[in-house]
Amino acid sequence: MTTGSETTRHAAGAGRTIDLQTIVIRYGFLALLAGLIAFFAASTDGFVSPQSAVFIFQSVAITGILALGVTATLVVGGFDLSIGSVATSAMMAAAYVMVVLEQNAFLAVVACLLIGAVVGLINGFLIVYMRVPDLLATLGMMFLLVGLQRIPTEGRSIATGMTMPDGSVAEGTFSSTFLALGRHRFDFFLPNLLPVSVVILIVLALLIWFFLEYTRFGRMMYAVGSNERAAELAGAPVKAYKIWAYVISGIFAAIGGILLAARLGRGDIASGNNLLLDSVAAALIGFAVLGAAKPNAFGTAVGALFVGVLLQGLTMMNAPYYTQDFVKGGVLVVALVFTFALSNRGKR
Repeated sequence: MTTGSETTRHAAGAGRTIDLQTIVIRYGFLALLAGLIAFFAASTDGFVSPQSAVFIFQSVAITGILALGVTATLVVGGFDLSIGSVATSAMMAAAYVMVVLEQNAFLAVVACLLIGAVVGLINGFLIVYMRVPDLLATLGMMFLLVGLQRIPTEGRSIATGMTMPDGSVAEGTFSSTFLALGRHRFDFFLPNLLPVSVVILIVLALLIWFFLEYTRFGRMMYAVGSNERAAELAGAPVKAYKIWAYVISGIFAAIGGILLAARLGRGDIASGNNLLLDSVAAALIGFAVLGAAKPNAFGTAVGALFVGVLLQGLTMMNAPYYTQDFVKGGVLVVALVFTFALSNRGKR
């Protein structure tokens, strides 16, 4: 027979196991991030320097902004594969407006934001009303934009002095105000350490966090993602919520494209190749942060920081570029293990 003391010991042991699982689920990925920083700091010279921090912040900014847009679609149970091509299209559009059409920075920014909103609206319409699966609809849009952004210049990057297909010379330039969005740094803590793009990321992350967590619209988006049918029976305009999620994603991707154009000072046709993979990785890694097990703005921001630290560390270690995607994939698998395998075990 099992005595009362034995039962108590078994219960205490089970309690300790559950507590350990909870700690691993909630803080395991943050510990992994801290360990990664410590590893790179010990393995490379200058990783903890202000210059390295600036590079990390700059890479985090654009990736994080795009990932926040992906997060909005994940909240409603969707997915957006077109964000990288939207960002590149916005970058090319900004360059075309200022360099080829010789217009001001304000018109360039407005054009980019309109592109993002229109693409998001089309994606939402295809998914909600045409019932095209989200992966297929956004994948088709990705290929469409990749081709469309190359047509005006016949596949060439846009820069001042380039010869256009009709033989004319592009004489416009990027305005200094526009370039400051991608190049200016604030002197808050250390001189020239905090780029404008990082401030924009922080502001957007706080806005989308507050929007999703503390507004009725945001909570209803979570409801749609959790159980679309139940939300519909409750009277929620499910179609509108899903379309708005893709519009948000498109606008955020366009903002990322604007910052990329401002950083480069040209319309580089190949500069957005890795944006999709890095942003999706950041958004999915966010599921593992603090055991959220759901898309969330804070986790996405931490995921973007993780990707930035990882890429900067690998670069400073002179790791071959073709190994970086493999490493990112491995990290993403680990994050998903923290998110789903451990959390599901803890629920048993």
